[in-house]
Amino acid sequence: MLTMLGRAELLQAPVVAVVGARNASANGRRLARELAAGLGDAGVVVASGMARGIDAAAHLGALDKGSVAVVAGGADIVYPEENRGLYDALAQQGAVIAELPLGTEPQARHFPRRNRIISGISLGVVVVEAAAKSGSLITTRFALEQGREVFAVPGSPLDPRCRGCNDLLRNGATLTETAADILTQLGPLLQDRPPVRLPVPRQPRMALAVAAAPPPANGAIGEEDGLDLLVEKLSPTPVAVDELVRQCQMSAASVATLLLELELAGRIERHPGNLVSLR
Repeated sequence: MLTMLGRAELLQAPVVAVVGARNASANGRRLARELAAGLGDAGVVVASGMARGIDAAAHLGALDKGSVAVVAGGADIVYPEENRGLYDALAQQGAVIAELPLGTEPQARHFPRRNRIISGISLGVVVVEAAAKSGSLITTRFALEQGREVFAVPGSPLDPRCRGCNDLLRNGATLTETAADILTQLGPLLQDRPPVRLPVPRQPRMALAVAAAPPPANGAIGEEDGLDLLVEKLSPTPVAVDELVRQCQMSAASVATLLLELELAGRIERHPGNLVSLR
């Protein structure tokens, strides 16, 4: 039995899942958000698992058009806590689905069960950044068993977060760079299930701002935490410093100071156009 909060009518439309790494790079999060937005514009609802990283970025990209989160605990339990703003927005503007009873705290064994539902409600699964033993690959295994399409975004062989995606491509997954790649591959299935244009209730911008970037519990990010956050979002692929400022929710001066520290330590490389990457 499934519990659903929010707009059940979203599942009348075609659904595509977008999943990936929790410790995603800034480029990975941006691409997930753009893919989800492109799918939403085409009348496709985006499903994911409401985890931090790629999942959260995908939900945010599609929130205005329609997004469904399948969670590992009860539908009334927010996990991770940092995504409370996103949860509130999904419960009002999208949908939250759970198999476990209300009040159930998520545990490790619940996540594979959750993953089979993500793939099960979807026509296909798109993976953006996944390590060689990522939980996202469990979702793709379920997708293949259920006869769903599997899509993967290629990544740098120097980035461990991309090895799972590159392995999927090596084994026949559809190479994906834009939403058009997904829509073209799913063309016959989308014709069988024409997009449902759903009226979207107006959402206060304040709630969306909280969903996109919940503030730290203590109101400020310490230098060590800021450095860890910045390194997490960097990858061997160059990313704009402005994008790092936006995603880290730190001041431009703080990001510049931390980047200088990483540069002096020989951990990053600067590129023309105010781009930086991990060495």
